[in-house]
Amino acid sequence: MSGFQIDRRRAIALGLGSGAALTIPSWAWAAAADLDEAGIDAIVKPFMAAFETPGIGVAIVRAGAEPFLKGYGVRTMGKAAPVDTHTCFGIASNSKSFTAAALALLVEEGKIGWEDPVVKHIPEFRMHDPAVTAMMTVRDLLVHRSGLPLGAGDLMYFPESTHVAADVLKALPHLKPARGFRAGYDYDNILYLVAGLLIERVSGQSWNAFIGSRLLAPLGMSDAVTTRGDLKTDNVVGRHARLGPPVRGIGPMKVIKADESPMIDAAGGINASVTDIAKWLQVQLAQGKLPDGKALWSPAQAKEMWTPQVIVGSSDGPTDANPVRSVLGTYALGWFVQDYRSRRMVSHSGGLSGQVTQTAMIPSKGIGVAVFSNTEDGVSGGIRNALLDALLGAPAFDWVGSYVARTKKGQEDALAQVSGGIDKAPPGAPSLPLKSYTGRYRDAWYGDIVVTEKGGKLSIDFTPTPVFKSVLEPWGPDAFRTRFAQEAGEDAVVTFVVKDGAVTGVTMKALSPLADFSYDFHDLSFVPVR
Repeated sequence: MSGFQIDRRRAIALGLGSGAALTIPSWAWAAAADLDEAGIDAIVKPFMAAFETPGIGVAIVRAGAEPFLKGYGVRTMGKAAPVDTHTCFGIASNSKSFTAAALALLVEEGKIGWEDPVVKHIPEFRMHDPAVTAMMTVRDLLVHRSGLPLGAGDLMYFPESTHVAADVLKALPHLKPARGFRAGYDYDNILYLVAGLLIERVSGQSWNAFIGSRLLAPLGMSDAVTTRGDLKTDNVVGRHARLGPPVRGIGPMKVIKADESPMIDAAGGINASVTDIAKWLQVQLAQGKLPDGKALWSPAQAKEMWTPQVIVGSSDGPTDANPVRSVLGTYALGWFVQDYRSRRMVSHSGGLSGQVTQTAMIPSKGIGVAVFSNTEDGVSGGIRNALLDALLGAPAFDWVGSYVARTKKGQEDALAQVSGGIDKAPPGAPSLPLKSYTGRYRDAWYGDIVVTEKGGKLSIDFTPTPVFKSVLEPWGPDAFRTRFAQEAGEDAVVTFVVKDGAVTGVTMKALSPLADFSYDFHDLSFVPVR
């Protein structure tokens, strides 16, 4: 995909829109958009065929036109139920813009300020460095410049765990920075959870209740819920991924289970249909104004949310292979902001196990596009670019061929990195009797693991993460590997630190060098619980 976006599956003077959309007959849309349904089908269907995509949802909005909404394919592979305009997808990190908007509402009400220290509203808030604790502002919670490493703390909520959102306040002091405060960009989810707690402290409503009553209800987003557990319909997509061998991202498409915890809601919990997301794109392009003229937020707060705060990346710009490569990519408040074919694009992506969603706007043209997929493949990014190009009247480009080629190269690179496989144990063996490795071990931010021995084999239980239970196979000197259930998530290499004939600690890393950053085993440091 173009630009510098990062989501769970790949590390991926403001001229705002021209007002609220008017309701006009659907037959008039094609003339207004200069792209009819057949033309959109001709973009979407070849991608689905090339990537064996079970289902896609598309929303396109333009100023002065009725939204185009359509579902393609089936919700779940092997089942007949179709994707339609009310099918719900987990929009994942696209939820971050809702959290930013909720804070903007509180700013307008005078209850908070963007530059307020977080400790003003959450006195027990702490970062690893007391100086950073004092300097961290409400704005800093949203812009990925805290100094925390990429995906810090994600293992608390991916896969689904017993942790609750308030646990992040206990965890944060133990997460060591990777760089200086405000010294650069590293995507995180955990500070959005703090933002959700701040909304609760200030408003007296939970993040879920506030988003529901102050954003979803006024917008008429009637299919949407703020957490997966609140879905009351079966019109919900399944999730699909390629689980190998030898690594995730390669192999046949399979149906997998959802794996995110409810505690992630403020960073990625919303489930919505393309009908819903069209309304969200419209109000964004209208600077907070609803079709009836009522303002959810002011143009001043719209400007705040779209003003870049941190540089994400840069390049020399477009190439023959990628005609929309950005010269500069930035992050604002819940949105990426970058150039796209010499225009400003405001966008985000959202990745969950088994699905990826995209939203993007070209404010100067009043255009908004959403593409929701029920697979981990990058197909939604390719469709997004192809639709934007068609709407902008850009020169023809073979986006299907481009994405097929880059996917093939990515798989080849993956195989090269793992030398064709990851199942050959390195040399070395346990230096202690197996019983010596057993016990309960604790990491300050994650929680406990329990290692047991039975029948001459070790087993491990990540107690906060129910799906992370496994036998341990010898994997080098005083190290073992897990074999979690195939769809449970990435396996880990568990290394016991041995000193003077006893285990003094446990460290970990993902088995696959291609594992998603949210499996941050490498940030764990366990000590024995005596």
